[in-house]
Amino acid sequence: MAEHILFLTGKLAEKQLIRTLGDMQTDFTWTVHVLGVSVAALMTADMIRRRLKETFGADRIIIPGRCRGDLDALSVDLGLKVERGPEEIHDLPEFFGKQRHPLDLSRYELRIFAEIVDAPQLSVDDIVQRAERYTSNGANVIDLGCLPETPFPHLVEAIRALKLKGFEVSVDSLDPEDLLAGGRAGADFLLSLTEETLWIMSEVPSTPILIPSPHGDLGSLDRMIARLEGGGRPFIVDPILDPIHFGFTESITRYLEVRHRHPDVEIMMGVGNLTELTHCDTAGINALLLGICSELHIRQILATEVSRHARTAIREADRLRRLMFAAREMNRLPKQIDDGLMAIHERRPFPLGSEAIEELTKAIKDPSYRILVSDEGLHIFNRNGHHTGQDPFSLFPSLGVEADGGHAFYLGVELARAQIAFQLGKRYTQDQPLQWGAMADPLEEEDIDPHTYKAAGSTLKPMSLAEREHKAVGDLEGKT
Repeated sequence: MAEHILFLTGKLAEKQLIRTLGDMQTDFTWTVHVLGVSVAALMTADMIRRRLKETFGADRIIIPGRCRGDLDALSVDLGLKVERGPEEIHDLPEFFGKQRHPLDLSRYELRIFAEIVDAPQLSVDDIVQRAERYTSNGANVIDLGCLPETPFPHLVEAIRALKLKGFEVSVDSLDPEDLLAGGRAGADFLLSLTEETLWIMSEVPSTPILIPSPHGDLGSLDRMIARLEGGGRPFIVDPILDPIHFGFTESITRYLEVRHRHPDVEIMMGVGNLTELTHCDTAGINALLLGICSELHIRQILATEVSRHARTAIREADRLRRLMFAAREMNRLPKQIDDGLMAIHERRPFPLGSEAIEELTKAIKDPSYRILVSDEGLHIFNRNGHHTGQDPFSLFPSLGVEADGGHAFYLGVELARAQIAFQLGKRYTQDQPLQWGAMADPLEEEDIDPHTYKAAGSTLKPMSLAEREHKAVGDLEGKT
């Protein structure tokens, strides 16, 4: 017998919830029940316990994602499982899909070589420190980039220090002397060998990365592959990715051609030639290139973080390789799997429409301001009024906090966040920083509570979000 699920909601969301469930191809039956509250976000476990008199033969109950309270205790009291659904009704199909097919983002096949481009100009300690940062962001191999006509007297010392710390190491140079020194010092990989320098393989045990010479000549790669295949020695080939307007499109076709000619050969792509040399956010570039890698089973990339705009390229590549692997394994599009690369925009940025926000304002009976964002702009309201606009400066004169520095500062911070969220199409939650996914370093925890911050002499302390919602629910229950 099919499972029967009871969905609890508010009056404003009832029709949308019924329509969403009706459009889903479900393997369960369902009942939608309005719990006597207009806005579903105001629902609490205690309210459900007091008001729910009939469970409609349900096997479990799903409540709105923003509903607060102890659901384990509520499940015991009602005698059946109560669980939070997604915060957005639109996310219900994904919510049930993920339950049936959980995606394991711990798996990947692509190895990230993170190049320290300026290694000759860094001390050994600085090289190790950089390697630790790159590895913490997802790098598998630390690549020591040798600069043309730049001495690297501490190359051997750097390799030994990295190996002592447990890193896999590659040396990136066209100078045979650098490659020989690196291989003899214990480098795991050597970038890059041509037909002219292939003899280095007989001198050191390092795995070679082969490149065409002259540039773009796949025939030279074919000849090297023919010499090495069947010899028991691992190797990787790199047809070389070129920057936009300097052969980019043709270089992409080289990767496809190499894969067609050599279905089983290991391939590397140097994605830094695009992320570094294109002035736009690197996440989209990485997504496209790693998508190509996933389709062609390219299992190595060379990534760099030289330019400031590319400062999170390794972290992005780590997240994307997991996403692409999961999508390919499930034969699905790389969407609605992980939002960590959705830094600037979000799929559904504005949870509540203006109608729902207006209904919520009617339940507010205290002086603390709430701030929400809809597709019409910023909403700030308390018991004294509801103000809407797209510019915090236009809203400030209506708030009456000129004499309260602490409160004015708090509202200024929150309204600025809300304005950014509105302009970019991001999700805004009061008292929480905006989320930038893999593109932002995590903030350090500080012993400052924004809910209680106030200047000396302030007479109005901002309430915490939990306090505000609890107060609003109490006011609403008093009305209903």
